[in-house]
Amino acid sequence: QVQPAESGGGSVQAGGSLAFSCAASGLTYSTYCMAWFRQAPDKKREAVAVIHSGGWRSFDDSVKGRFTISQDNAVNTLYLQMNSLKPEDTARYYCATYARADGTTCTFANRMYRVWGQGTQVTVSS
Repeated sequence: QVQPAESGGGSVQAGGSLAFSCAASGLTYSTYCMAWFRQAPDKKREAVAVIHSGGWRSFDDSVKGRFTISQDNAVNTLYLQMNSLKPEDTARYYCATYARADGTTCTFANRMYRVWGQGTQVTVSS
C-alpha cells in the first residue's frame, strides 16, 4: 500500500525559500502522477504543481516561476522547491499520487488523486 510521507516545511519570512520532500513508500504504479496540493484555512485544497513519472510537469499560475517540482523515480520521492515565498503561500501542503495508466500529462483535479500524505505546514510572515 502506498503511503506518502512529507518532510520539510516550516516558517519563513516573505521572500525566503523552503523545500519539501515526499517519500512514497510502497509505490508500485508503473506510470503515475504526483502532485503538491495546499490548503489554507477556510479555503479549498488546490494543486500547485503536478508531475508525471515520465517527466511532464505543470504549475498553477499562482506559483509559476517561483516553485519547482521534481522527482527521483528510483526512490519514489517527490520534491518541491519554493522560492520568493509570499504570505499568501501560507497553507498546509500535501503530496498525493494516482496511477496513470495512459497519457503523459496529469490533472490538477483533487478527485483523481487517490493517496495522500498527512501534510506539512508552511507559514510565510510579512
